[in-house]
Amino acid sequence: MLQRIGDALKGQKWLAYLVLGALALVFAAWGAYGIVNLNFGGSDYAAEANGAKISLEEAHNRWVRQQTQWQQRLGGMEIPPELRKRFQDQMLEGMIGEALIAERTQSLGYRVSTEALREAVQQEPAFQVGGQFSPEAAKGVLAQAGISLADYERDLRTQARRAQLEGGIRASEFLTPAERARLAELEGQEREVRYLVLPVERFKSAAGVDAAAVQAYYKAHQAEYMTPESAHLEYAQLSLAALEAQVTASDADLRAAYEKAKGRLEVPEKRHARHILITGKDDAAALAQAEKVLAEAKAGKDFGELAQQYSQDPGSAKNGGDLGWAERSAFVAPFADALFGMKVAEIKGPVKTQFGYHIIRLDEIQAGKSKSFEEARSDLEAQIKRDRATDRFGEIQERLQTKASEPGADLKALAQEFSLQAGEMPTFVKGAGAPPLGLAPPLQELIFADPPLPNGRLGGPVLLGDDRLAIVKVLEHRKAQPKPLAEVRESIVAALTQSRATALALAAAKAARQKLEGGASFDAVAQELKVSAEPAHFVGRHDPSIPAPVREAVFAVPRPAGKPVFRELSLSDGGAALVEVTRVRTAAARDEETQVTRARQEAERLGTDDASAYLEEMRRTADVRKNPKAFE
Repeated sequence: MLQRIGDALKGQKWLAYLVLGALALVFAAWGAYGIVNLNFGGSDYAAEANGAKISLEEAHNRWVRQQTQWQQRLGGMEIPPELRKRFQDQMLEGMIGEALIAERTQSLGYRVSTEALREAVQQEPAFQVGGQFSPEAAKGVLAQAGISLADYERDLRTQARRAQLEGGIRASEFLTPAERARLAELEGQEREVRYLVLPVERFKSAAGVDAAAVQAYYKAHQAEYMTPESAHLEYAQLSLAALEAQVTASDADLRAAYEKAKGRLEVPEKRHARHILITGKDDAAALAQAEKVLAEAKAGKDFGELAQQYSQDPGSAKNGGDLGWAERSAFVAPFADALFGMKVAEIKGPVKTQFGYHIIRLDEIQAGKSKSFEEARSDLEAQIKRDRATDRFGEIQERLQTKASEPGADLKALAQEFSLQAGEMPTFVKGAGAPPLGLAPPLQELIFADPPLPNGRLGGPVLLGDDRLAIVKVLEHRKAQPKPLAEVRESIVAALTQSRATALALAAAKAARQKLEGGASFDAVAQELKVSAEPAHFVGRHDPSIPAPVREAVFAVPRPAGKPVFRELSLSDGGAALVEVTRVRTAAARDEETQVTRARQEAERLGTDDASAYLEEMRRTADVRKNPKAFE
């Protein structure tokens, strides 16, 4: 159910936080893993998991959307029968996993309040117009996804419980002091290395490519050489900005809005202050220095001169610590609490924040006040226009939803009736879109679905963002087609040459490794290969001074035990490298705060693994029945 919504609302934020993407991979990979009974007979459902049933309709609707995504990944080609069966089973396993999680969280007592659910719905970007929740927009999006509000809220509640379950498992993981020390030792490890690179260009002349090889490569990689699927469209779009331009607000409207919002229309109090910031790795020393500077300031020494001499705030020190006029919200809490509790000319400190220790002097106060009608007029007018335009946007969306689906609906007539901006797009590309409609994933799914939107039929309205919608008519569909061999021959020859030259370079590196293991020196081998090699030096696990594939190989080999370890490897951009690792050492320990932060990150990673293992075991022991004819 949520997949249908997720497909329709792809790219939105809050569902991404709730849906356990990493854990979904576990379910997708289960396949025939676990207790599976295929004895269905004439069942009207696709699968059953511990008594929970997944209907044939639900499975079919999910497949329609996922099939479009898979076809896009395959360059617009039809999915081969063997892949189709595998993808369908993976998708069904994902739905089984969702059902099992819903059952488990319900039985364990996980609950989501109505208030939390309502807040989540209202914060969903796809349900907003101009940054505000719109019931009409929500109805339109859900109608487009083919789901009722009640079903949406039910599955939203299930996903929230699922997030609670994962969060509890992840929070139970931690590292012991010994594990934290071992982690720091491993991540701080450095290895002494020498390496040489055999550039791919040197071997290209020997990497001949004939016509037969080009033809074979073309056939084997045809999906990489396809013209994208596209469509010729007529469209009509509506923007919130266009509606706002049509709205007017009378003086009476503005004065009524002012009276209603008067209590909130305040100019907050502002204060003009200076400060001196003292920082340092040694907290005690920084505090002592701050107290010394505070004493000098209170003794009458010029505050601006002290700021220029001592402050470590690069933004204000050169200006004598001047922070200018600012509201309370401009400062972190401890600083704001201190500043807005002072009297003019008072000096206070040291005040500790995450930035260090502050000595503060308050110079002036500008009292808060309510905005006058004239001061608030422009803001009130903008808000009224936005509110009315938002309501009108939702109304038009709802009416278009009905009228566009009526027999004989005409795009140009609807565009004229609702003052939509009409146009034509000769080429709207699958996976890329085209201006002015842009990429618009919901529009992509509408036009390039399986089956696609028929030629001549209206589709939509589709939300293109939180403030635009469109209806479309497909004039022509153009299927993905293989590009002619003559058009792509040059790129194929380049790819084959690169691949074969890299293989030759790797073979040369392997032969050189055998010489090193036979006792030859690294310098002698480098000289024989006519390449240079830097002197041996230590590198860390994240050292950017050497290529990433070389660095990975250096830390993948066993620790040297009295003699060097050698490895050859191909490089991602072509060619090969030969590596020598001679010694291992551990860098100086990181500070305590960094170690604690890193340990917390590792605990979170382990917690995610624990959650994956929990779900895998839940699936392994579940009583699952699949309908082998679910997708026939």
